[in-house]
Amino acid sequence: MPRQPQAQTTSSPQPPEPVTAAGNPSLHDANGILTIDLGAITANYKTLVARVMPGECAAVVKGDAYGCGIDQVTTALSAAGCQTFFVAHLSEARRVRAIAREAVIYVLNGFSSASGQGFVDTYARPVINSLVEVAEWDHFVSTTGFSGSAALHVDTGMNRLGITIEEAAAIASHIRSESHHIALLMSHLACADRPDHPLNDQQIRQFREVRSLFRGISSSLANSPGIFLDPSTYCDVVRPGVALYGGNPMPGRPNPMKPAIGLKAHILQVRNLSRGAAVGYGSTWTAKRDSRIAVVAAGYADGVMRAAAITEGRKPREVLVAGKRCPIVGRISMDLMALDVTDLPVSAVRRDQMVTLIGEGLTLDEVAEQAGTISYEVLTSLSRRYHRVWKA
Repeated sequence: MPRQPQAQTTSSPQPPEPVTAAGNPSLHDANGILTIDLGAITANYKTLVARVMPGECAAVVKGDAYGCGIDQVTTALSAAGCQTFFVAHLSEARRVRAIAREAVIYVLNGFSSASGQGFVDTYARPVINSLVEVAEWDHFVSTTGFSGSAALHVDTGMNRLGITIEEAAAIASHIRSESHHIALLMSHLACADRPDHPLNDQQIRQFREVRSLFRGISSSLANSPGIFLDPSTYCDVVRPGVALYGGNPMPGRPNPMKPAIGLKAHILQVRNLSRGAAVGYGSTWTAKRDSRIAVVAAGYADGVMRAAAITEGRKPREVLVAGKRCPIVGRISMDLMALDVTDLPVSAVRRDQMVTLIGEGLTLDEVAEQAGTISYEVLTSLSRRYHRVWKA
């Protein structure tokens, strides 16, 4: 399947309708509503495209497009002109291929002989991560005549996947041969979200040296924070992930990306507590005054991190109730959490009311920080028990 250029379009993408059978509960059956703004995701993509021109901006849509819906996000980004996608697994590549028929699709988690036919069927490109995979890939191509391509991943300091720099130098002459089928040389920045970390300069320098051994092959280094680190990271292709979905690629600095998700959940009950009464498992929070508690239908099974509950000496995670910030109190359980709404008027809090877990000024990155984690984990943990709405 040859890759064909895709024309830019200014029309709004038309996402597929949510299908209950695919795991999207109805509004009345769900515990809350997760709204995904495809227009914001598209705008973020175009912001990155403009920043890295004339280089290419791909899109990382692994992990169900960071929890935002791989089918809907692929549809929107394809309409915006994205021609290259990165996924983790072949199963994700199949979903992207069903929508983006002419796109280039790279599968990050590598190649094995057993998966070869899957790459043929999907016309996807494996990212080769070891010399064993190099040998298996070469054997597969030579014995099947498969005309597809692959990427070669060189480790420059992440110490995760990828061949070593020494191994890359040893096989460079082989890769440059006509039968190599390697279309992309790539590495991955480990500390790009920390601009002053010395590993950044080391990785950029080492990747530049490796690139010199593979002249004529396109290259890719920058992830979301890497795009904002230094233009020397752009190479030929950048691979943004979390920035597309509204996460801040520059922690500690103003977020240049548009927020892309909003999350609301139902209040199940409002109850009065006397001073000294405790809330939740372990009685970890005790009311220091007569209080009112709102019990909300969202817990760690829904992606509300258990660590987000109030901890002595640390600012608790907050939720917006009637536009006001209220702290989570007590331990978060699987399906429920409790909010201290004592300072709100009685009339402002009621059963079946929706509260805002993310959005309306309560940013994704702030929620992640309060939970002691990162925006990536928050996004990919949002459960299928929410009713999802995709806005064009």
